[in-house]
Amino acid sequence: MRKPISVKGAENLGRVRLSETFFMRDFLYSEIANVHGLQNLPDDPDLAIAAGKQLCGQLLEPLQATFGRLAIRSAYRSPEVNSFGNAHGYNCASNERNRARHIWDQRSSDGGIGAMATIAIPWLVDYIETGGSWQAMAWWIHDQFPYSELQFFPKLGAFNIAWHEFPKREISSYARPRGVLTKQGMPTHNEEHSAHYRNFPRLARSNAGLAN
Repeated sequence: MRKPISVKGAENLGRVRLSETFFMRDFLYSEIANVHGLQNLPDDPDLAIAAGKQLCGQLLEPLQATFGRLAIRSAYRSPEVNSFGNAHGYNCASNERNRARHIWDQRSSDGGIGAMATIAIPWLVDYIETGGSWQAMAWWIHDQFPYSELQFFPKLGAFNIAWHEFPKREISSYARPRGVLTKQGMPTHNEEHSAHYRNFPRLARSNAGLAN
């Protein structure tokens, strides 16, 4: 697929089905692009679609099947949008760091493909408001899914979740307690974690096979 240069082209890209319940259009909204008149469309749609299918099929679909609706807070960013956000204090990492993360249509320095989305889960919002912790969700995902990165934020229990061809398996947080929860090589990485999420629902598997 060519980079969209028309409304019709953008519509066709948005109609691409990434998984059972997610379409490409779900991941293209950007406050930065809307407010500052920037285009948030991929230069390499095929690469973005390939990475997005893995993110949705491997991570987002089973999360949604287990906990209910996911709200997409931020997902795909064009290099132009991400660079602008980084330069103007909108909490965007550099383009180099965000390749194969929020910039789905560029490979990371190791040559791998990947995709990241910032999501909020209403179930988790309620869980935290009634005394639960973000760490419980972090360990639950760690034990269930082939994620690459998780990064938790103070508002709405929102977090970045990333799939990557060469996963880092690293969890960090800007919510308290801040810092790295686990990464490869830490003693906690391969320990038993189920005590942290005993009251969580059992993992549900949807019909999340990747759409053609």
